[in-house]
Amino acid sequence: MKSFGKAPQGERLERLRDLPLWDGERLRNIHPVLPGLRDPQAARPTLREFLCGDDDRTPPQPLPADDPRGAWLRRPASGLRATWLGHSTVLLEIDGWRVLTDPVWGQRASPFTLLGPKRFQPVPVGLRDLPAIDAVVISHDHYDHLDYPTIRALAKSKVPFVTSLGVGAHLESWGIAPSRITELVWWQSHRVPGTGLTITAAPSQHFSGRGLKDRNQTLWSSMVMAGERHRVFFSGDTGLTTEYESIRERLGPFDLVMLEVGAFHPSWGDIHLGPANALAAHRLLGGGVLMPVHWGTFALSTHAWDEPVEDLLALADPGDTALLLPRLGEPVEPVERREVQPWWRLGQPAGDRSPAHAEPSEAAISEQLSDQLPWPLD
Repeated sequence: MKSFGKAPQGERLERLRDLPLWDGERLRNIHPVLPGLRDPQAARPTLREFLCGDDDRTPPQPLPADDPRGAWLRRPASGLRATWLGHSTVLLEIDGWRVLTDPVWGQRASPFTLLGPKRFQPVPVGLRDLPAIDAVVISHDHYDHLDYPTIRALAKSKVPFVTSLGVGAHLESWGIAPSRITELVWWQSHRVPGTGLTITAAPSQHFSGRGLKDRNQTLWSSMVMAGERHRVFFSGDTGLTTEYESIRERLGPFDLVMLEVGAFHPSWGDIHLGPANALAAHRLLGGGVLMPVHWGTFALSTHAWDEPVEDLLALADPGDTALLLPRLGEPVEPVERREVQPWWRLGQPAGDRSPAHAEPSEAAISEQLSDQLPWPLD
C-alpha cells in the first residue's frame, strides 16, 4: 500500500503547525466561504453511486488526440506554449523552460489497482516521450494530481519537484531525493536553479489527504509559474474565493490562466469551481487567456463527462473571455487567440476499452474499502 504515501513528520510537521491554517490537529480553510457555493440540501452521492455511474459519465468512443512530439522540437514563436495531456497534466513551455503540472500517467485515480476511477482517455504520449523537463509542479496530494506510478517513474530522472508543504513526505517515500524537492507555503516563491523560472504557491480553497487518517495533513495550493516574459496561473483544485483578487494584485497579470472546471457537485461547491465559478475566478484574476483543465480524463463526479466544457462554452462571453480549448496533445500558443472548435464532439472508431465506471465486482469491493478512502475523492 505504498501508494498511500507517508505523513509529514519532523521539521515538515513543525512548519505545517506554524501555518495560520493549522487548527491544532490539521489544516483547514480559514478564508470565508462565499454564500451559495455549496447547496446544504444536496445529498452527497455515496461511493457506490459514484463508482457505478451512468453511461454518460464517459465518452462513447475515444476522444481525438494529437501527437505533440514533432511540435515540441520547435521552440514556440511567442515564448509561451501549453500542451494539455489530460486532466490537470499540462506541459508548459515558458520563455525557454519546461514545466509539467500535476503529472498523472496512471490508470486509476485511486490507491488501488483494481478499484477507483479509471482513466477513460489515454495520455497522448508516453512519459518517456516527454522532452527534458526543468521542473515538475504538484498542487496537492489527491490521487488525480499526485500519481504513485508516475512519481516512481520520474524518480529515475533528475527533474526537481516544486509542491505544497507536506507533499514532499510522499515524494521522498517514493524515491525522490530530498535535494530535488522544494515545498512551498502560500505566497512563497522558488527560483528553479539554473533556469529563469520562478514558481510561487498561492491560496486555494480545497482539502488534502490520501486516506481517512491523513485528512488535511498537507497543504493544497494554486501555483504561478513565471519566466522572464510570461506568467501562468494554475488553480490546482479549489472553490471560488475572493483571494483570487489578491493573487492578481501580487502575482499577475497572467498570460494564461488554467482553471479546473470538472468534478463539480452541488454538495461540494465550496471546494471545486465548476464552469460558472471558473469564469468568476477568471474575472477576479484579471483575465488572460483561459484554458480549462481537470476534465476529459476521469469520471470524478456524477455529471456527464462533457458537461464541464459544454457549460463553459455556453456561459462564456466570447467578447469578454478568450477561451483556449486545445485538443489533447495539441501544443498551442495562447497569444494566437484561436477560435474555439468543439473537437470533443468528434469521435474516433471505438476500440476495446474497459469501462471507466465500476463493474459490479468493483462496486462490491468498494463497500468493503470505503472506510479507507477520503470522500470526495478529489
